[in-house]
This record gives sequence, structure tokens and C-alpha cells, in this order.
Amino acid sequence: MPQLTLTALPGIPLIQPGDDLVALILAGLDAAGIILQDGDVLVVTSKVVSKAEGRFVALDRVTPTPEAREVARFIRKDPRLVTLILAESAEVLRTRPGLIVVQHRLGFISANAGIDASNVQAAGTVLLLPADPDASARALRAGLHAATGADVAVVLNDSHGRAWRHGTVGVAIGVAGLLPLTDRRGEQDLFGKKMRITVLGTADEIAAAASLLQGGTDEALPVVHMRGVPYRSGPGQTVELLRSKERDLFR
Repeated sequence: MPQLTLTALPGIPLIQPGDDLVALILAGLDAAGIILQDGDVLVVTSKVVSKAEGRFVALDRVTPTPEAREVARFIRKDPRLVTLILAESAEVLRTRPGLIVVQHRLGFISANAGIDASNVQAAGTVLLLPADPDASARALRAGLHAATGADVAVVLNDSHGRAWRHGTVGVAIGVAGLLPLTDRRGEQDLFGKKMRITVLGTADEIAAAASLLQGGTDEALPVVHMRGVPYRSGPGQTVELLRSKERDLFR
């Protein structure tokens, strides 16, 4: 019978700039009694990757731009934060008091360009997303392979809202070693009918499953090991998950 096992790795400390995430993940695997195998998946929150990469910004070092001041007056947010949001964005899509929805420079749609102050210890400091999440995922995968010899996949996840539905879910913003989409078109269902539109968002499903254990408040469980994931290996990129503007019904 198919079986999927998820294990949140214990003992991952609060991450500081320059920390060796590969070493910390290996220590967590050892503490959990897990030996990496080919086909395993590691899901890592984008937040700890950002921290290790030093993506902190102190707001008192930010000079608000005129555009940011104008937007900030309307949405009632700190103009210094809005300056960072605009700098990380390709386009502002929606605004209302308390909310700004943008297309991030990486292509996905999110509130506040993914900039966050939660679980950031220093007051008046926020954390940006990794500069290149796919590259970060590839580096982690390469480091784990060099240390263990195992051919694993890595997903970086973040929490996003969704059109039509309440609540945030984990989504993939960085991948390495797997195809983020699983194309089932051309395959047959139980009754021999050919699938014509079935393309699964595998990387997002993996990200969401891991986020159930990661939590997002005070759990301090940023890394989840998964075994038994039905994915297709390959040099995938997160951009494959994103709809083009022309095919996006909300723009």
C-alpha cells in the first residue's frame, strides 16, 4: 500500500546570518533517527533560508520613497515597509486599508511581497524572501548529496492566501530535484477515459503537507523530512507553477 511519512526535524535552532543549514539539517536528521535515502524530500521554510542568507532589513535604515508614502497613506502601513514592498515587487495589483497585494519580482502573487516581521527577534526589523529561492534549494540539495550521497529533492515553502478561499496554505517558492508539475494528460482513468486537463501541482502539495507540521507561530519546526512522496525527479523551476498574466482570470 502507498505510504507517506512526514517528520518534523527536532533541534533546529534560531537561524542567524551565515549559519550552515545543511549541517543543521543533518543534525536534525540524526536526532530524528533518519538516514537519507534516494527519493526523500526535504521541505524547508523560506524564512530560515532568508535568515541564513542575511535578508534582514532594519526599517530605521530605509528612506521612504514618494510613491511609497502615497501608497502608505491609503493602506495605513509604515511607509518604510511599503518602500521595501514596492522594491521587491514587479506590479501592485490590489490595495485597500491594511492590505497590499503585489506580483513579486519572482513572479508569484502575494500580500506584502512576502515581507514579514513574525519570528524576527530584533524590533523594527523585517525579513525579505530569499533572493533566488530555486538557487537556494539547489544549494541545499547539493550540500545534502555531498554529505550523504542521497539523491533527494528540496522544496522551499512559504504561506500564501488563495483566491476564492479563506486561510493560508504552504506553497512552493523554491524547488530542486523535482518537477513542480506532474502532467497526467494522456493517461487513463479507472474506466479507460483519457485524461485531457489533469496537471497536478505536486510541489505545492508537498509544501502544503509539510506546513501542517511546521505551523508558523511558535512551533520552531522549519524543516520536514518526507518519505514516500510520489514525484517525478528533474531540474524543475518554480516559475513552472505560475500562470502567465494572459491566462490569469484575476488580472
